[in-house]
Amino acid sequence: EMMFKVRMVEEEIAKRYSEQKMRCPTHLSIGQEAVPAALSVNLTDADLAVSTHRSHAHYLAKGGDLPRMIAEIYGKSTGCSKGKGGAMHLVDLEAGFMGSSAIVGNSIPVGVGIGMSLKLDGTNGISVVFLGDGATEQGVYYESLNFAALKDLPILFVCENNAYSVYSPKKDRQPYGRSIAKVAAAMGIKSVELDGNDASMLYDAFKDIISELKAGSGPQLVECNTYRLREHCGPNYDDDLKYRPTSEISYWLDNDPIQKFIAEHAINLDKINEIKSHIKIEIIAAFEFAENSPFPLIQDAYSGEYAE
Repeated sequence: EMMFKVRMVEEEIAKRYSEQKMRCPTHLSIGQEAVPAALSVNLTDADLAVSTHRSHAHYLAKGGDLPRMIAEIYGKSTGCSKGKGGAMHLVDLEAGFMGSSAIVGNSIPVGVGIGMSLKLDGTNGISVVFLGDGATEQGVYYESLNFAALKDLPILFVCENNAYSVYSPKKDRQPYGRSIAKVAAAMGIKSVELDGNDASMLYDAFKDIISELKAGSGPQLVECNTYRLREHCGPNYDDDLKYRPTSEISYWLDNDPIQKFIAEHAINLDKINEIKSHIKIEIIAAFEFAENSPFPLIQDAYSGEYAE
């Protein structure tokens, strides 16, 4: 249901984007729904998460409020960031979603700080740090892994490796044969590389890993190989640019996480339609909420803003 929710929400965003009412960049995660969906059902209210520019799925899966997310994308005062952040800057403290950032790698040290706080407070929560393969090329990523390992922090680094940073494939950015999971392991982080489109397997893996983390295993990293089906930024497909081989796109279409899950569990059409009908009602209500919400007042432009 969560995979369907994420996809249907983002498909509706894509459908309405040309109306020019969503005046912020939007990064869709259509094709990558299995990772946050499988992880979310293993998390509790005590667990906190930070995310990236591609944050819709993470926000919703962590329990974020759909109407407030859509209102934020519309720039409305009822948005989860009061209309000041847009699609790449979502936050919902009540859901334990501590924020997302447009800057690649920017939220990683924030998540490490949260992990340190959880350890100092003696809670049983963990810090979940979502990142992409591009973020593993940032210096702060290695500094964060080093600190997390040094302090034995309760952090789960979740790398959604979709093999591209904008239009650049991983082979043009990182040496051939380099494994993100193995590099992290060399820095003292227990790591594993998994199929990011296999929701059932991911659920079992996350369940065991989170149990280990809460038992004091120290930080862990999961590299999830997945694929975004639409353009890097925006509502469209950009296959006409030919930066991704047709055979590669076909492979990932055949390994769509939702269809893979449906086939594996033999979910019948009636059940699927029931799920989709329920979600569609939620989506319509969320967009109506956003459309009918007011824009922020000009005098509130700098309230709630923090800078160093």
